[in-house]
Amino acid sequence: MFELLAEKKVMRDPIHEYIHIQYKVIWDSIDSLEFQRLRRIHQLGPTFQVYHTAEHSRFSHSLGVYEIVRRMVEEVEGVKEHLSEFERVAVMLAGLLHDLGHGPFSHAFELIQNHHHEYYTEQILLGESAVHQILSKADVNLPKAVADIIAHRHPKKLLTQMISGQLDADRMDYLLRDAYFTGTSYGQFDLERILRTLRVADDRLVVKESGMHTVEDYIMARYHMYWQVYYHPVSRSFEAVLISFFRRMKDLYHNNPLSLTGYDMFTPFLKDEVVSIEDYVSMDEPAFMYGMSLCKKHPDAILSDLARRLLTRDLFGYLDIDNEKSVAEMKKKVEFCGFNSEYYFSVDRAKQQPYQPYRGKDSSMIWVMLKDGRIRELSDVSVIVQAIVKGEDKSDRKMFFPKSCVEVNHE
Repeated sequence: MFELLAEKKVMRDPIHEYIHIQYKVIWDSIDSLEFQRLRRIHQLGPTFQVYHTAEHSRFSHSLGVYEIVRRMVEEVEGVKEHLSEFERVAVMLAGLLHDLGHGPFSHAFELIQNHHHEYYTEQILLGESAVHQILSKADVNLPKAVADIIAHRHPKKLLTQMISGQLDADRMDYLLRDAYFTGTSYGQFDLERILRTLRVADDRLVVKESGMHTVEDYIMARYHMYWQVYYHPVSRSFEAVLISFFRRMKDLYHNNPLSLTGYDMFTPFLKDEVVSIEDYVSMDEPAFMYGMSLCKKHPDAILSDLARRLLTRDLFGYLDIDNEKSVAEMKKKVEFCGFNSEYYFSVDRAKQQPYQPYRGKDSSMIWVMLKDGRIRELSDVSVIVQAIVKGEDKSDRKMFFPKSCVEVNHE
């Protein structure tokens, strides 16, 4: 039995109204050093450069994911009966702690590191960390169980599906939360209806046929949010400058480590070795921004200019790529303008399909329970989703470069 709080805690939330907490291990995990750090990581990375109210954090999103998982455990018919108390607490903690490994500017930071955030999440959960001690104190098997759920290793598929599947608490919270804080309506869908029509069958979540149209709305919400918000070209431009900034810093460090003396917050990330958990957790967005403000005064002209661009939102311009010839021509133009194309020119491709089931992998599929009790994969029974699955993947390829180069004729 896990220890309960003397009084249930509630936290106000604009998406879920209240976050409800009754287990001490969950409350203590929220107060841990590693979880509190998520207050200092933007949920949408550089998207606040586009949508000025997108200032919400990984902290608030993680609480939202926890709340949806808690509601699944408590409200979805069959879930509570299917799970032991240990499994219920473990999956709620997995929802809460799934993003512990995110770095500054969220996914943008992954582009300049050797490991994805999931790697660091697992290292924090299983390594020498405050949150590991909290989980171990509650139950010595808890850290591994939580890590296994997040990493898709847990033998009980239902637990993983609740955290990371096609119809999971993570996606449902970030769509609603990101739509709210960007002031857009693209990500709206009926969460209440989805929760009311979820059931458990064969150790997996299924949605009743009566809830299928709400799931269709959810899938279309994902589609529009990706192209209108997540893949916005200005956000991708910030990422392009950020990658160039870090590449230049690494090149300077490898050529002469002493040239970056005094930039200690970056040093662990410049070496060709795995970053320690202590150093990784110490790196948040305030630390990164302070480091950039120092780099703005660095004697290296390229590093200081890229830092200035990030701090003042003097980002790269962009154009759609029609053919490879246009890429080569623009790269030459960048060089003609006096810029080193290694740091001032990049190509990026965004690609997304809102729903793509992979046969044989349950977590990649949404299952529908028909009125006669049969279980079918969503695209087999939904004309709308079938059209999405059979349609071509939408992609968008752009090149990024200093805006001043657009009007220059180098011929």
